[in-house]
Amino acid sequence: MNLRELSELLGLSQTTVSRALNGYPEVKEATRARVMEAARAHDYRPNPRAKSLATGRTMSIAHVIPLSNQHEMVNAVFADFIAGAGESYAERGYDMRLSVVADADETAAYRRLAESGSVDGVIVHGPTVDEPRIALLHELGLPFVVHGRSSNCRTPYSWLDVNNRSAFQRATEFLLDLGHTRIGLLNGIEAMDFAMRRRLGYTGALEARGIEPDPQIMRASEMTEPFGFEATHQMMKIGDPPTAFLAASFLVALGIRRAVEERGLTIGKDVSIICFDDALSYFPNGGRTPIFTATRSSVREAGRAAGRMLIDKIEADDPTLFPTELWEADLVVGSSTGPAPHSSISAKARR
Repeated sequence: MNLRELSELLGLSQTTVSRALNGYPEVKEATRARVMEAARAHDYRPNPRAKSLATGRTMSIAHVIPLSNQHEMVNAVFADFIAGAGESYAERGYDMRLSVVADADETAAYRRLAESGSVDGVIVHGPTVDEPRIALLHELGLPFVVHGRSSNCRTPYSWLDVNNRSAFQRATEFLLDLGHTRIGLLNGIEAMDFAMRRRLGYTGALEARGIEPDPQIMRASEMTEPFGFEATHQMMKIGDPPTAFLAASFLVALGIRRAVEERGLTIGKDVSIICFDDALSYFPNGGRTPIFTATRSSVREAGRAAGRMLIDKIEADDPTLFPTELWEADLVVGSSTGPAPHSSISAKARR
């Protein structure tokens, strides 16, 4: 079925049907719903070339991916975000373009995208505390949305982020309420804005209870299972080891669990763990009962929302439009947390 046939079926003009399918705000919601329902029922697929000619757009959105293994988006979280964003692109007739580049070529890659006019916009991943890509994209005039934020950027920009500081503050307070005062932090790379905010949430919660953060039980690195294992192994050797850990990701938490269980300790009894769990589609935190107590936020839904936000920005064609969204993470209680142990675990932990 083509646009003309769909329009005749609905008794509407082709212009109205096209605008309804493409999310134009002037179309009444009831009309848009009727058009979308008919399009689904009759398996209507817009012609991308015709749409591009009609709108003057490429109908393509880019994601620039650096090759470095020191980048926080090279993980399962990035894959889930891409899947969610792709769903929003497909709904609105846009294609996704992945550009894989060497770290040193990342700036040049954005310049090529802008100069060639090959995409309508980009999503920026893994922003640092001082993120240079924001100023670059403003200079290039390329519409963009940042997944995350950059604390030191004063230029207005569009972003979608989870409240990382609040999430880690709440998680630390939960452990403090259980009687834990020795809480280890296994964070992401702290040049990344999300990790910096998580550290502030953790240290702020400790200081509010009169507890001085201890650098001996704080680590930051790539969020991997081996990092969780090695850092926990080192911390358990000190004279006063942690009785609880706060992990930057589900993968790190798995490494913590491995290190703890190798020492004959029981998770949730001898040692407690809370992780940041992005509710990953293909790596769930257990079934009905979560494996780990976790601060949870769906990264796939974040991808969907960021994709919609960018498309709305592109189609509004308003350079002064800078939508933002800040999400709160849920605290989900699993079997990995319990009251602080009454007796010292030092001897057992250092075996």
